[in-house]
Amino acid sequence: MVGLVLISHSSSIADGLRDMVAQVAGAEVIVATAGGTDDGRLGTSAPRIVTAIRSTLDGGADGTVILLDLGSAALSLELALEEFDYDERAKLRVSEAPLVEGAILAAVQASVGATLDEVAEAAASAASMQKMPKD
Repeated sequence: MVGLVLISHSSSIADGLRDMVAQVAGAEVIVATAGGTDDGRLGTSAPRIVTAIRSTLDGGADGTVILLDLGSAALSLELALEEFDYDERAKLRVSEAPLVEGAILAAVQASVGATLDEVAEAAASAASMQKMPKD
């Protein structure tokens, strides 16, 4: 099973998206969140990201796809990734997909037993989804 880590500047967004993913893909998909800062403000936290990633790997995930909301979250993620050794990093894929769409597509793939790379590809496909035409 492939796990997901959802990183957002807002804990409410990350937790709400985790709930949405569970409703769409099922509760068996391993999803961890790293939203907001330790003092409840908007922002991201490298230690929270490390904890979320470790919880997926320790929780039985064969690998983890990591999705984030805003570009500045990438800085916290870079710091967090330094905490993982080579073998652990080989089990991680960082997605540039839009957070919501990518998380849903990735979770659906994870729920049917797709591989780590297949789940990452599903998330990435969200970036190329066509926009709705304007009237």
